[in-house]
Amino acid sequence: MATVFWDSCGMVLLDIMLKGKSVNANRYCETLERLRHAVQHKRPGLLRSGVVLQHDNATPHTAKRTKEWLERCRWDIIPHPAHSPDLAPSDFHLFGP
Repeated sequence: MATVFWDSCGMVLLDIMLKGKSVNANRYCETLERLRHAVQHKRPGLLRSGVVLQHDNATPHTAKRTKEWLERCRWDIIPHPAHSPDLAPSDFHLFGP
């Protein structure tokens, strides 16, 4: 499984998970921490202007630990309507039309 993060300038982080592993809140927060470090190195001004994250309503994304991590880092979340496959821009940007 691949988790991809990007901004208006391109891909910021590609996180690949080994076959047979699953995402839980701890693993997702580890990925967010890698994202935070990648943003600091690739787009240092971005953290000063704020991070706006869109993710779906999967359990690791809505877990208490994840919400606490996002609050601590002061990242804003764009609401994601339930069951909205049309809001998955990775499908287009990674694989093309």
